[in-house]
Amino acid sequence: MSVIMFRLRCATSCPRRLLHVGTVNRDQVLEQLQVCPAEDQVLDVVGKNKAKLTVSHVSCALEMLCQFQRDKPLLLRTEELKSHPKFLTLRIMAEHKIPLMDDLMLVDMLYHILRLNVEPHDSLVQQLVLEAWLRIDGLPMSVLSKFANCLSKQFLHHSPLMGQITRIVDQKLASIDDARTLSSLMKCTSSLVSPRLQDALISRVYDLLDTMDPSNYNTPRRVVKFMLNTKCSHPPLLEKCNQIFLLNLSRMDAVHIKSIMEIYQSLQFNNNDFRLAVRKRLIELIDSSTDPYSYTKLFVALAPMANLEIREGLENTAFLLADEFSAWQALSVFEALAEIQSRNLGLMNKIASVIQGNLHVYKPMQVAKITQALYLLKYQNPELSTKLRIILVNFLQCSVLPREVAMLTRSLLMLPSQRIEEAVMSRIETIVTQCNFKDLNLISSAIAKWLRNDTSFCNNTPGRYVRLMTTLNRCRLERLQTADRLDLMLEELKHNSGDWAEEMLLQETMVMLQRMMDQINWTNVQDLALFLTKKRYLCPPLMQRIASVATKDIDKIHYSATFAILLPFCFLNYDSAQVDELRDVCIRHFTPRISSFEPHVLVFLAYWLAVAECFPEELVREIFSIDFLGKLDSELETLPENLNMLTQRRLIELNRAVCLECPEFQVPWFHERVCQQMQNRGKSMPGSVLQQIHKMLAEVLGGINYVQKEVIAPYCYTINIECILDKHLQPLPYSNWSKPQILDREEVHWGTSSLKNIKHELPPGAQRVAVNILKPSSFCKNSHHLKGSSLMKKRHLEILGYRVIQIPHFEWNSMELSTPDAWKEYLRKKIFGELSS
Repeated sequence: MSVIMFRLRCATSCPRRLLHVGTVNRDQVLEQLQVCPAEDQVLDVVGKNKAKLTVSHVSCALEMLCQFQRDKPLLLRTEELKSHPKFLTLRIMAEHKIPLMDDLMLVDMLYHILRLNVEPHDSLVQQLVLEAWLRIDGLPMSVLSKFANCLSKQFLHHSPLMGQITRIVDQKLASIDDARTLSSLMKCTSSLVSPRLQDALISRVYDLLDTMDPSNYNTPRRVVKFMLNTKCSHPPLLEKCNQIFLLNLSRMDAVHIKSIMEIYQSLQFNNNDFRLAVRKRLIELIDSSTDPYSYTKLFVALAPMANLEIREGLENTAFLLADEFSAWQALSVFEALAEIQSRNLGLMNKIASVIQGNLHVYKPMQVAKITQALYLLKYQNPELSTKLRIILVNFLQCSVLPREVAMLTRSLLMLPSQRIEEAVMSRIETIVTQCNFKDLNLISSAIAKWLRNDTSFCNNTPGRYVRLMTTLNRCRLERLQTADRLDLMLEELKHNSGDWAEEMLLQETMVMLQRMMDQINWTNVQDLALFLTKKRYLCPPLMQRIASVATKDIDKIHYSATFAILLPFCFLNYDSAQVDELRDVCIRHFTPRISSFEPHVLVFLAYWLAVAECFPEELVREIFSIDFLGKLDSELETLPENLNMLTQRRLIELNRAVCLECPEFQVPWFHERVCQQMQNRGKSMPGSVLQQIHKMLAEVLGGINYVQKEVIAPYCYTINIECILDKHLQPLPYSNWSKPQILDREEVHWGTSSLKNIKHELPPGAQRVAVNILKPSSFCKNSHHLKGSSLMKKRHLEILGYRVIQIPHFEWNSMELSTPDAWKEYLRKKIFGELSS
């Protein structure tokens, strides 16, 4: 049936190109071409009619050959056609007839020739490109789009010719009214567009997507690819493309779905509806994905979001297909196994065997990926590790790319080793001055860990290590001091390693950011806010600038970015009149779009606002509605395990905060049983500081029975140490008084009466005292300013009736408290001094 349909297509397409031929006489050559059932017959017709072939016959023959190749399964396509004598004849005739071709025929022929895998250096390809270049200013935009695609297939993305096409697109953008044509041009010219043209292209294609056939999902695929290539994540455009993908998922195969998922991941775009629909579609494709190519794509896409039963089935099938995997397919599966933390030793052994047999074909970055997967899986394979190490060192010796050297150096760290090879040290020293801040951090982190692991460091040649670390730090400092583009530096800082050496330069990093504070605008406030949150660094000038810019340009900022912008203010406990204004405008901005947030992101947003004592009613009621909690449950099934657990914990903490601080919302406390299960699973040995304070406080109060360690308060708050004092500030024996609890746990407690249901069983005037130890993580990194979550815990315990005593680590470990008597006096003042004051 497909052959018949193809012949019908040829019957309509080829005559279009024969308009200059008389219609009175039958075109026997064309008729013979149209009935050819396979490539050999087409070539036979060409060979027998060399003298009669017109330019249109040549074009039609090439189009048919290309279609026959395309209709074959991927595994059955061969290179034999290129070396066929009659195909060579066809190419020679095509080259002679280039001047007779119209614009469309010319570019079509180039397209077909490249699809048939003719090398770019072939004479025909070069002559076709040259002729199209001569006509380039007069080519219709649809033909220019196809020509640009042909240049991309020849890896001419940065060529002067592609630059000329980019100029034409810039000049004629307003006249392009076809989304397919524009999306193809966008993808091809993405490496050459200016920021101004990039914005104009996004604006134009955003409008054109509404005019296209929604069943054509390849157009939005090219659009999101453009955003990936230009590192420009435009949320409204992504959402529009995503809607088209959702409409077409039932027609997509695993290969197309995986390609879209990879782009989404790189753009950090998450959409719950898409993930749920993708998972459903991929499960449907399990039975039909039987060849290694499609199954690999299916496995890599589905395994991270599948439940245990489906994942086991995927691994079992992968085990059966493993011997057929190519080198690249084995690498993809190995990376997926690392992502899901698989413990299927049999499958790992098989995949490792395929990889080991193909180590000679992998490129440097692929070897780095193999090493990282090996490390994450904790997979013990000494032979593979030894070979990887040899290959990594060999690659390092000849690599001249800074990014590649950084990644290879980092990968070497992941393999068992006692010291750094001389060749590695030499290569790093040679390349280090060319590295950007991100690569310098990667190398510095690797060297620092090598120093810790190298047992021979103290006895051999520490000087060279020290010199290299000094050079790395000097280069990083120079990069910070000479940087003049904020956006570029934020990109380099985004994926930092967080090692101790990088932290040494944190103060200089903040100086650099403040120096370029005038470059902070609505497009980069989100990245800057996330950086300050990640580094736990309180910098009021930067915070005020973020608040000012975001407040002024809130209408230009996508609603989903409000979470990241508000985060450092809530997390670092920074407040001011300007921050209050920012919070208000952000709430007004995202409230109408609450239903569009990813469920887990909405939970995080509400939790951090709660930390800052802010409870927007519409937001709270949305989260604790039955419909939303159902959506959240569905989403949690598709999230990585660590994000799943964090989301659940934030929902528990938000539930507790709403119950304690906003009883008027009548939200029930429904996490009691879950909290108890988590506490039973998470019991750990108390730290030495806790044991020390517990012992000394017992001596201060008169005995061990006057203090209780690791007490569970109502609403499942953990208190490091608890004691009870009567109205005369005298300690009461703990054994005589039960811990406070919520009565009738099986019932739902609503409103302000919920706190009245807490049972204290204390004498009149007595009070429970909660002593909590504040670790370094409770404070901002650059000061003793307490973070928001620690303040919220204090606030909640006080609502529950406790007097809260906080013992900061820097006070307890100070030089002033260096003797037992000093520690006891400190505790005495904390307990009795504060309560009596």
